[in-house]
Parts: sequence; C-alpha cells; structure tokens
Amino acid sequence: MKISREEFEKERNYLNETVSLVRKKISSLGQELYDDDTKVLEFKKFIWDSHAEMDPNEMRSMMIESDMQVQIMQGKGNYLQKLFRVQNKPYFGSIRFKEDGEESDIYIGITHVEDKLNYYVHDWRSPICSMFYDFETGPAYYEAPMGKVSGEITRKRQYIIENAELKNIFDNDLNISDSLLQEVLAEESTDKMKNIVNTIQEEQNKVIRNTEDKNLIVEGIAGSGKTSVALHRIAFLLYRIPNLNSNNVVVFTPNKVFAEYISNVLPELGEDNTYSMTFYDLLCQNINEYKDIENFTDFISRYYKKQVSNYELVKYKQSDEIIKDIDDYVKDLLDKITFVKKFEFDDFIEIEIDELNQMLKYKYDNFPLFERIKEIAKRIANNNYKGNLKYVPSIEKILKENLNIKLDLKKLFNDFFTSKYAKYKDKIDDKYLYYEDACLFLYLKSLLVGFNTNHIIKEVVIDEAQDYNKLQYLIIKRTFKTANYTILGDTNQTINPYYKYSSLEELKDVFDSSKYITLTKTYRSTDKIIDYTNKILGLNHVTTIRNQKASDIIFRTKPTKDDFMKDINNLKAVSKSIAIITKNDQEAEMVYDLLKDNYDIMLIDGYGHIKRDLVVVPSYVAKGLEFDSVISYNDYDNPYLDSDKYLYYVTCTRAQHNLIIYNGKKI
Repeated sequence: MKISREEFEKERNYLNETVSLVRKKISSLGQELYDDDTKVLEFKKFIWDSHAEMDPNEMRSMMIESDMQVQIMQGKGNYLQKLFRVQNKPYFGSIRFKEDGEESDIYIGITHVEDKLNYYVHDWRSPICSMFYDFETGPAYYEAPMGKVSGEITRKRQYIIENAELKNIFDNDLNISDSLLQEVLAEESTDKMKNIVNTIQEEQNKVIRNTEDKNLIVEGIAGSGKTSVALHRIAFLLYRIPNLNSNNVVVFTPNKVFAEYISNVLPELGEDNTYSMTFYDLLCQNINEYKDIENFTDFISRYYKKQVSNYELVKYKQSDEIIKDIDDYVKDLLDKITFVKKFEFDDFIEIEIDELNQMLKYKYDNFPLFERIKEIAKRIANNNYKGNLKYVPSIEKILKENLNIKLDLKKLFNDFFTSKYAKYKDKIDDKYLYYEDACLFLYLKSLLVGFNTNHIIKEVVIDEAQDYNKLQYLIIKRTFKTANYTILGDTNQTINPYYKYSSLEELKDVFDSSKYITLTKTYRSTDKIIDYTNKILGLNHVTTIRNQKASDIIFRTKPTKDDFMKDINNLKAVSKSIAIITKNDQEAEMVYDLLKDNYDIMLIDGYGHIKRDLVVVPSYVAKGLEFDSVISYNDYDNPYLDSDKYLYYVTCTRAQHNLIIYNGKKI
C-alpha cells in the first residue's frame, strides 16, 4: 500500500522524537552510572574503614546492600548497551491495535523505549508484539500476564531505517512475507549470521515463543532458518524466564567455524552470548584416560577419504544396538564383581569378605560401581578415624586390589569388545581414541563412574541434530539432566554415513514431554537451486520464498584452472561471499593450492574465524553456513554416489543465488 506524503512526514517526526528520547536516555543513564559508581566505591570504602566496629549481622547487611547496588548498576549498564545498539534504528515495525473501541500504535524494536510509562517502543519479545508475527490485519489476540486480550489489527507496518533516517515504509495487509522480506532476502550474505527479528515468520514464531513444552524437536528443511530460530528463541527465553541468564544456556554446534559464524546474533538482540560447545568438547572434558581423541570432522573425513577398513564395525559402534550391548555388559560386570580377599589396614582394621560384599552388592548398590568403592572407603574411614577422610584414597586403593575384577576403565572397555555382548570384536588403541570409540568409552565410563552432571545449565540447544546418534543424546541428557531442550535439524542433511534417522520425531523416545514441529519453507535459495536440490533426494515438499529472477545452474566437466578463475571472477561481480565446496578435505587442499597465488582465498578446516569473500571448504565443514554463490567441486574420479546424496544435498543447499557444479550431473 502506498504511503501518503503526509503520513510519511508523520512517521518521520515520530522517529525523530524516538531517536531524541533514546539519546537523551543514553546521556542520563551514563551520568547515573558514573554517579552510582562513585557511590558504590565510597560505600565499599566506608565498609572497609568501619568493619572492625561492626558486628557480623551489620557487616552481612551492609554487604548485601552493596551487592544490590552493584546489581542495579549492572542492569542499568546492560540497558545502556542496548540503547547504544538501537539509537540509530530504534524500531522496525508497528501494528495499530483496536481494543474495546480504542486504537493504539504499538512500535516494535530490539529493546523497549519508554518515558514515564509511555512506551515509544516495545521489546519484540513482549506478549503484545507476538501479534506482529502471528496475525494478518483483522481479528487478533495476545496472552498477557492477566489473561487473553482480544481485539483487531487495523494496520501492520514495517520500516527501513538507516542512521536514524526513515528510508521506506511498507504497509502489509498480510503476514510478514512480501516487500521487506524480499528486500532482506535479496541482500548479500556477510561473514556473520544476522538477526531476523524484523522478518520472523509465523511458523518460526511458534517455535521461538513456545514456553508450554519442556522440550522442542524442530525438523526444518534446508534454509528454513532453524539456527536463527534457535538463537531468537534463546533471546526470548532470556527475556521471559525469571532468573535465566546467558550462563544458564549452552548451544551445541557442529564445529568452531559455525560457532563463530553465529556469534553476532545474540549481541545484536541485546543479549550476551551463551556458552557454545561441540560434542567433541564434551568428550574432551570428560575423558582423560587417552592422550588424543579424534574430532567429528576427522571422523567424517576418514570415511570420505576411504580410510575406514571395516565399515560394518564402525556402523555397529554408532548404532542403537550397541547401547543395549554395553548396558548388558555392565549389568553382567556388576553381577560378577566381588571381593575375594578380606580388608586389612593400619594393623588394626580388619573386615571380612562377606561384610565387604554386603556393602558392595546391597548397601551401596544405588551408586555407580567406582562410587560404591569410594563410599565403602569413606565408611571405613568414618568408623575408624572419627570422620577423618585423609585415609580414603589409601583404603580405596586396597579395596580395588581385593576385587576379582580389575577396575581399569581402558581394560574394561577393551574387555567389552572381546566379550559375548559385542557383535564385532576389536582392540582399542591405548593412546588414540577414534571418535566413534570415544562416544562409547564415555558412555561406559559414565555408567561405571557416574555422569558428570551439570545443574547450572537450564536450557540446552542442539543444532544439526541429525548428526548425533541416540547414544550421544543419552549422554547429553544425563549430563544436563535438569535442563529443557530445543533440538533442531534436518534428516535430509545427514552427513554421518553410519547413522540415519527416518525422522527426528524418533527423539521423542529419548526426550519426554517433547513436541515435534516442522518448518517447511526455505528462505535461502532461488527456485532453480531448490528444484535441483529437491531432485537430489527426490523431494517435492519444499516451498521457496524468494521471488527474484534466478540464475541458471552451470555444469562443467573436468574444469581447468582457467575455468575456476573465469567463474570466480564472474561471481565476484555479483556476490559478496563465494564458497568452493569440495567433497573431502584432500580436494579442498588441492583447490586451495591451485588458486592461492591468484586470489585472497581462505581454506576452512573447521576451526576459528572465516572471512567469507572467497573460501574453500570441505562439504562436511560447510554445514549450517550459507553463501551468495557456491561452486561444488569433486574430482572427476571421485563423484558423489547415491550413498553420498545427503552430503551432496548439503553442499548444493549452501547456495543462495548462484550454483556452479563441477564434475556433477544434471538431474
């Protein structure tokens, strides 16, 4: 809908008034913080100077008051930072809401702006702003703290604001899907993921604002915004849930490159970044028995470089079947283990075998095996040394020596693979632990020693969920046993060649009180790229949103260096970010060596910052990333086979605008 000149001026004046208020608040908050800091320093000095004259209760009261003042200052400081971020763009949309015959304009931004309880801008996460994402013009409602509020949206508006200047206004009779969204989708990608707060769609918003379900399992097609939704959900939960802060949230990412790529989103939304980790990090934190542990990228790379000597063995190690086999092995171990020698210590302590086994099998049987021995040692120390526990390690050592089974985790792990419970026999290296073995070892260790439980984390987000097997989910769930979970992925983007879900809905068996949600629209790629990638997997349910004129996909066979250079130069004229995505890391190194003398090009190996102007990246490291243009490369004699189709799908769906395929085929 076209905006009249008079209406445009009215909106410009409102923007100027809001910007002026924001800058005024920045100035006053800065002065308040300066004054508060001076007061806090004076107050702390007073406490220090007077502490000798105070009784303990007075001192405690003064310290509590000091801590409260610091917390108030931190709150002001956080809000000041948010105002700094939005001072040149305080809002991005508005709705006119009619309730009980009265109309009011609700302006929506990253953070709230108010003056004497008069709200110039509402935080996008507030209940009333949910209508901006969930409803077209017409009847609408929102859930307020006091209950459901119903009315009518009579106008829905979006703004383009740059450097505190109003550039454009869009009136939308429908949901947020047309003018502004297309303008955003047409933008070139940058080195970091951007927030999508001004273009969140209804299906995405239902995931972001869901607080009814303890656990969410979200399956979304390539380019449906799963990662963006996850990060905006974190920002929403930090706003909505009392006493939840960024230190209580962990995000599992596939690799460090991806973690770096998404690191801007939460700060853009006015929140601190949460703790980010890979499953490999979790392995390293909990396994100290081996010198080196293979990471996930190298685990995948091993397969695609044809360095796996026994595929069926690795597949078994990744299977659900082996979970029961290890459980049965541990149960048998617990049944068979027994003390075979009485306990003697310090010339005066003597405990018979029957009493030891009574404690081992019954009194402390609710503890993991290694903890049982420790508890028995504590009891012996308590009974004989009046609670002095300094002898516990020595007692524990003797107790272990008196058992019929040696409590050595590495030996027990190897024993499993020679036992009747293992379907395949194997011998594990004493120093280097393959990724598939590390997952199993940590599970076995946790059953025998106990899971390293973390109660600080209250929200866990797992992205690229399809590449975790159920054993890994069991470990994560028992590590963060009191947390809520948001799990996001796409089974069509599975890169693990040994494990495949038919649907992520299977994870409802692992996570109780969970809701399964699908995202079916893609915002990343053009219709021609979507049509091609659909054919790779035989899909037909993908809906593309982009409506710009799409470039044809280009195919080349046995490309030369000149072909590479010609295509790169052409793409540079229309793209800000270009990726050459290879099938494996050997090919990535070859392409990098071919081009490094001619271009400022970066080889990505899964670690650290990426500069995305021009990169070479193996397919299994490119997960979750997107680029304006992609050249898919594999050696002519190393084509993507039918067994590699999911990896090929991942490669091609990284492209937003342009896709060139070397040594591939038209479908």
